[in-house]
Amino acid sequence: MTHCARVADHCGRCEGELPFEFTMAFQPIVDLASARITTYEALVRGPNGESAWSVLSQVTDELLYRFDQACRVRAIEMASALGMQERLSINFLPNAVYEPEACIQATLDVSRRVGWPTDRLVFEFTETERVTDQGHLKRIIDSYREMGFTTALDDFGNGYANLDLLTELEPDKLKIDRQLVMGCDQDRRRQALLRAVHGLARELSLEVIAEGVETREESLWLARAGITRQQGFFHARPAVAALAEDLEPHLRELQRAMRA
Repeated sequence: MTHCARVADHCGRCEGELPFEFTMAFQPIVDLASARITTYEALVRGPNGESAWSVLSQVTDELLYRFDQACRVRAIEMASALGMQERLSINFLPNAVYEPEACIQATLDVSRRVGWPTDRLVFEFTETERVTDQGHLKRIIDSYREMGFTTALDDFGNGYANLDLLTELEPDKLKIDRQLVMGCDQDRRRQALLRAVHGLARELSLEVIAEGVETREESLWLARAGITRQQGFFHARPAVAALAEDLEPHLRELQRAMRA
């Protein structure tokens, strides 16, 4: 079988309807330094707002490619319909991308159709299992960068998404896992680790984002340590088929407290 035939064969897996319904929730990523929302992450939900697991548990190996493509299309369509002006961050599974140039076509098509600028797309990747083919993942990241997309390594500091990935991969952003953020305002070990990650990110020219920020104290400690880009329930919970309410007063108040 030729290379092109193999690509076409795998792309065929993306065609057709899924046997279940889903929608998207949007959670903002904020920047305390500028007191604004920079990005929204699209998070899969059931059609009536059910958990992500209620949807993901229905995704079989045979549906993986199709589901990955459908999530991208749905997120972009909904973000456009909601009038989102910020960047849109979409999760993807590297194993659901057979050939970057082929598998991105549906994303490009929907972006053109709704008028979504591709330079406002961020692709987040994470590995719940150890990466066995870093070369494949590197090809995806490098290809996406050449196409004008931004990439982010999610869940950094937890599980298999650790320092070894950064020896070969060059994402644009690091998203620090909640396990490192939790209670960081009172935990000296977490504080040391977070400062080290921030310094590493600065040396590698990576933007760093703290995930799972759930308290004011965590938010302020992180901001004072230089980690001003944050995501979590303290700032806003994911909103199903909606954007966050006006966060500027909340962020301005934190900005004043951060600098006090």
